[in-house]
Amino acid sequence: MIERELVDAGLGDAEDDDFDALAAPDAMLPDHRYHDRELSWLAFNKRVLELAEDPTLPELERANFLAIFASNLDEFFMVRVAGLKRRILTGLAVPTNVGRAATDVLADISRDAHALQMRHAAAWNDQVRPALADAGIEITEWSDLTDAERGALTEYFGTQVFPVLMPLAVDPAHPFPYISGLSLNLAIRIRNARTGRQEFARLKVPPMLPRFVQVPGESEILRFIRLEELIANHLEDLFPGMEVLDHHAFRLTRNEDVEIEEDESENLIQALEAELLRRRFGPPIRLEITEDMDDVTLELLLKELDITDQEVYRLPGPLDLRGLFDLSRIDRPDLRYPPHLPTTAVAFQPGDSNERPDVFKAIGKADVLVHHPYESFATSVQAFLEQAARDPHVLAIKQTLYRTSGDSPIVQALIDAAEAGKQVLALVEVKARFDEANNIVWARKLEKAGVHVVYGLVGLKTHCKLALVIREEDGVLRHYSHVGTGNYNPKTSRIYEDFGLFTADPLVGRDLTRLFNELSGYAIEKKFKRLLVAPLHLRKGLLRHIDRERKNAEAGRPARIRIKVNSMVDEQIIDALYRASMAGVKVEVWVRGICSLRVDLPGVSDNITVRSILGRYLEHSRIFAFEADGDPVVYIGSADMMHRNLDRRVEALVRVSDPNHVQELLSFFDEAMDDRTTSWHLGDEGVWTRHSEDENGEPLSDLQDRTMSAVQRRRRKRTVR
Repeated sequence: MIERELVDAGLGDAEDDDFDALAAPDAMLPDHRYHDRELSWLAFNKRVLELAEDPTLPELERANFLAIFASNLDEFFMVRVAGLKRRILTGLAVPTNVGRAATDVLADISRDAHALQMRHAAAWNDQVRPALADAGIEITEWSDLTDAERGALTEYFGTQVFPVLMPLAVDPAHPFPYISGLSLNLAIRIRNARTGRQEFARLKVPPMLPRFVQVPGESEILRFIRLEELIANHLEDLFPGMEVLDHHAFRLTRNEDVEIEEDESENLIQALEAELLRRRFGPPIRLEITEDMDDVTLELLLKELDITDQEVYRLPGPLDLRGLFDLSRIDRPDLRYPPHLPTTAVAFQPGDSNERPDVFKAIGKADVLVHHPYESFATSVQAFLEQAARDPHVLAIKQTLYRTSGDSPIVQALIDAAEAGKQVLALVEVKARFDEANNIVWARKLEKAGVHVVYGLVGLKTHCKLALVIREEDGVLRHYSHVGTGNYNPKTSRIYEDFGLFTADPLVGRDLTRLFNELSGYAIEKKFKRLLVAPLHLRKGLLRHIDRERKNAEAGRPARIRIKVNSMVDEQIIDALYRASMAGVKVEVWVRGICSLRVDLPGVSDNITVRSILGRYLEHSRIFAFEADGDPVVYIGSADMMHRNLDRRVEALVRVSDPNHVQELLSFFDEAMDDRTTSWHLGDEGVWTRHSEDENGEPLSDLQDRTMSAVQRRRRKRTVR
């Protein structure tokens, strides 16, 4: 029955021949129909900054958003800007998705990023820092301290800081030192008291020490001084007999994207480890300096680092506001969001308080949809794998690992299962950006425990979130499957919003069995019953669903498309949405980050609405919902609408079949798109406008708070029964 439905929906062999027509460029669509993806990403980070600027948010949360903004921008430069520059230098730069030269886009990025960094610095200096001070947390300067406080900090400097500092002189006998990426440094000019000669020295601020040092004292007000400020006021201790003339902070960003040329015969782990070493020495792409840096020091840095004026960001201090993450250790719950405690999904709650939950029994009764972090990762995904590891009836476990935490209970469960004699397959994606080294460590630990570790397919990243447990029940093998939208990471599961589907449906089990076999063996070629799998079939399937909605609208039947993703960039998908809109289909897109889709094209995007929601949790789930003439078809999974996801990754979407789960996902989408919900609306020229108050100035509803309350009520209903 389901197989017949898939063919009817345009996902089977019956419609293979019309795919080229669906994917072909449409002459009816205007040429300038996309937003530039890089500038759209900067617009996303601007939305993060707007949260930091919101005076209604708790003070420490505002500081955290400033740190998130800084961290996001660092990665943007290390990967996206670095990639553009690399392509320009090698002569391989092709026009961007909006048809502009890479050099022009780079100039636009420089303009917008400069403006955003200035706004970021102002948000700290003029808004968040004073707000923290009003709340009893002061970030102070050396000049504002009393003699007693200075004395106590000098003692701290001598015992805890001075021993780990490494001043490096620059003179004919000492070449200019290597400046590591993202390190915070002091550029120091000194004069030799004997010769009168001026010299230059570089001092790296130790990253292993707390960025904010607490000022000793009895006051109820917590006072901190920045580590670089403390060091700067003790430079004489580092250069005895020398006169310290001046000092300025600076920070360098390097190209830290990893480029691996894979070959079927090469050892991927060894190649990746070598590339990670080379990453440390990537070319400079951004130099941040304090606004008071003198020209002599700047000229020296420009010369030695081989960097251009366009790549210099002169900012009001302090630099590197990622350091604000350190403030998270302050015990002031009144300056944070009210606590949200994840609950156990109703299906996984024991019927009796003395009863141990049986995950397999619950999944065997019916599919279970869990929503993190509102529902607990530990009592669902983690419990699923831990029970599988110790269950004597479980014969095999197969799982993908893209990103996981350093002390992962997921990895430990796989190790326990292998040591218990079960067949265990772990597909570890060692090319997960910035988690490569961590994943290599875990891959080797798994191998030592007897887990079959594979690294996926040559040329493709394995990004799908899949787990499969094979269990023997009364002489019959039964498949228990999990398909998720987020990583198997207990730490990020507390701050990333994601869905996961547990099912004992044999169709899904057979799909996953086949997919795992192909991932550990040869290329993906087969089609699947309840999954859409990239790189060969996912885009095709979505295009056919979108086109089916277009045809339904033209025939006067109910038609609607709703898509929730992190990024919406793929031109073929966007063009299909434009065609659906032109046919009268209501298209709603909920996107967290990049959106190349436009809403300001008369006659083309009239029926398209785009919203974005940011808050205490990172919206990370992907949902694809189609009206299908009144019988909604809904998928969840790992794929964003980007070229890399659809063409260069193994991704998987699973169709949600339980009517209650379908309604839950559609209702969640309804609330997000409701005008009474706080969100950003995409408008003309790619401008995002935040809507957080109604016409009377009253705050609009927060989707994440409302979702947590709804999940809690669901739990209480179960408890009452």
